[in-house]
Amino acid sequence: MKFVILIHSNPQPWGHPTGDYVAENLALPKEQREQMNNDFDALLAEMEAKGELIGGEALADPATSRLYRWQSGKAIATDGPYAESKEQFAGFFMIDVATRERAEELASRFSGPGETIELRPAMWPGGDDR
Repeated sequence: MKFVILIHSNPQPWGHPTGDYVAENLALPKEQREQMNNDFDALLAEMEAKGELIGGEALADPATSRLYRWQSGKAIATDGPYAESKEQFAGFFMIDVATRERAEELASRFSGPGETIELRPAMWPGGDDR
Protein backbone atom coordinates (compact mmCIF):
# COMPACT_ATOMS: atom_id res chain seq x y z
CA MET A 1 0.00 0.00 0.00
CA LYS A 2 1.41 3.36 -1.01
CA PHE A 3 1.04 6.44 1.15
CA VAL A 4 2.41 9.95 1.14
CA ILE A 5 3.63 11.50 4.37
CA LEU A 6 3.19 15.25 3.94
CA ILE A 7 5.15 17.66 6.11
CA HIS A 8 3.50 21.00 6.94
CA SER A 9 5.62 23.58 8.71
CA ASN A 10 6.57 27.26 8.90
CA PRO A 11 10.35 27.50 9.24
CA GLN A 12 11.66 31.05 9.58
CA PRO A 13 13.72 31.59 7.58
CA TRP A 14 12.62 28.83 5.21
CA GLY A 15 15.05 25.95 5.31
CA HIS A 16 15.52 22.22 5.70
CA PRO A 17 15.46 20.22 7.77
CA THR A 18 12.53 22.31 8.96
CA GLY A 19 13.23 21.51 12.61
CA ASP A 20 16.44 23.52 12.38
CA TYR A 21 14.34 26.62 11.63
CA VAL A 22 11.15 26.17 13.68
CA ALA A 23 10.95 28.13 16.95
CA GLU A 24 9.25 25.26 18.84
CA ASN A 25 12.11 22.92 17.97
CA LEU A 26 14.84 25.49 18.57
CA ALA A 27 13.47 26.03 22.08
CA LEU A 28 14.45 22.45 23.00
CA PRO A 29 17.86 21.71 24.52
CA LYS A 30 20.58 21.12 21.92
CA GLU A 31 21.13 17.53 23.08
CA GLN A 32 17.45 16.73 22.64
CA ARG A 33 17.43 18.22 19.11
CA GLU A 34 20.51 16.22 18.20
CA GLN A 35 18.90 13.02 19.52
CA MET A 36 15.72 13.74 17.54
CA ASN A 37 17.80 14.25 14.37
CA ASN A 38 19.69 10.99 15.01
CA ASP A 39 16.39 9.17 15.61
CA PHE A 40 14.98 10.53 12.34
CA ASP A 41 18.09 9.48 10.41
CA ALA A 42 17.75 6.00 11.95
CA LEU A 43 14.07 5.90 10.95
CA LEU A 44 14.91 6.71 7.32
CA ALA A 45 17.66 4.06 7.33
CA GLU A 46 15.22 1.50 8.77
CA MET A 47 12.62 2.33 6.12
CA GLU A 48 15.22 2.08 3.33
CA ALA A 49 16.46 -1.28 4.63
CA LYS A 50 12.87 -2.62 4.65
CA GLY A 51 12.14 -1.26 1.16
CA GLU A 52 9.40 1.01 2.52
CA LEU A 53 10.90 4.37 1.50
CA ILE A 54 10.24 5.13 -2.16
CA GLY A 55 11.50 8.71 -2.06
CA GLY A 56 10.93 12.19 -0.80
CA GLU A 57 11.79 15.81 -1.35
CA ALA A 58 12.06 19.00 0.61
CA LEU A 59 10.28 21.94 -1.02
CA ALA A 60 11.60 25.46 -1.54
CA ASP A 61 10.12 28.57 0.09
CA PRO A 62 6.40 28.90 -0.73
CA ALA A 63 7.05 32.49 -1.81
CA THR A 64 8.86 31.05 -4.85
CA SER A 65 5.83 29.04 -5.98
CA ARG A 66 3.61 29.74 -8.97
CA LEU A 67 -0.09 28.84 -8.88
CA TYR A 68 -2.22 27.89 -11.88
CA ARG A 69 -6.00 28.07 -11.68
CA TRP A 70 -8.57 27.43 -14.36
CA GLN A 71 -10.57 30.54 -15.14
CA SER A 72 -12.68 31.43 -18.16
CA GLY A 73 -11.46 28.43 -20.13
CA LYS A 74 -7.73 28.87 -19.56
CA ALA A 75 -5.02 28.55 -16.94
CA ILE A 76 -4.26 31.75 -15.06
CA ALA A 77 -0.90 31.97 -13.26
CA THR A 78 -0.35 33.84 -10.01
CA ASP A 79 2.45 33.97 -7.46
CA GLY A 80 2.27 31.69 -4.42
CA PRO A 81 1.94 30.64 -1.75
CA TYR A 82 -1.36 28.83 -2.10
CA ALA A 83 -2.69 29.53 1.37
CA GLU A 84 -2.63 32.62 3.51
CA SER A 85 -1.91 30.49 6.56
CA LYS A 86 1.39 30.47 8.40
CA GLU A 87 1.86 26.73 7.97
CA GLN A 88 2.92 25.65 4.48
CA PHE A 89 3.67 22.40 2.65
CA ALA A 90 7.38 21.81 3.32
CA GLY A 91 8.07 18.38 1.86
CA PHE A 92 6.92 14.81 1.41
CA PHE A 93 7.95 11.16 1.62
CA MET A 94 6.40 8.42 -0.53
CA ILE A 95 6.22 5.09 1.26
CA ASP A 96 5.12 1.58 0.34
CA VAL A 97 4.09 -0.50 3.34
CA ALA A 98 2.18 -3.69 4.02
CA THR A 99 -0.63 -2.15 6.08
CA ARG A 100 -2.26 1.13 6.96
CA GLU A 101 -1.25 0.49 10.57
CA ARG A 102 2.42 0.49 9.54
CA ALA A 103 1.90 3.73 7.59
CA GLU A 104 0.30 5.31 10.66
CA GLU A 105 3.16 4.12 12.86
CA LEU A 106 5.72 5.67 10.52
CA ALA A 107 3.79 8.93 10.13
CA SER A 108 3.62 9.36 13.89
CA ARG A 109 7.42 9.00 14.04
CA PHE A 110 7.80 11.84 11.52
CA SER A 111 6.10 14.36 13.80
CA GLY A 112 8.09 17.00 15.61
CA PRO A 113 7.73 20.33 17.39
CA GLY A 114 6.14 23.03 15.20
CA GLU A 115 5.17 20.65 12.40
CA THR A 116 2.01 18.92 11.25
CA ILE A 117 2.27 15.55 9.55
CA GLU A 118 -0.44 14.39 7.16
CA LEU A 119 -0.74 10.79 6.02
CA ARG A 120 -2.64 10.23 2.80
CA PRO A 121 -3.10 7.05 0.75
CA ALA A 122 -1.96 7.19 -2.86
CA MET A 123 -4.72 6.65 -5.40
CA TRP A 124 -4.58 5.65 -9.03
CA PRO A 125 -6.95 6.64 -11.86
CA GLY A 126 -10.23 4.87 -11.30
CA GLY A 127 -10.10 5.36 -7.54
CA ASP A 128 -8.15 2.28 -6.48
CA ASP A 129 -5.86 2.80 -3.53
CA ARG A 130 -2.46 1.23 -4.15
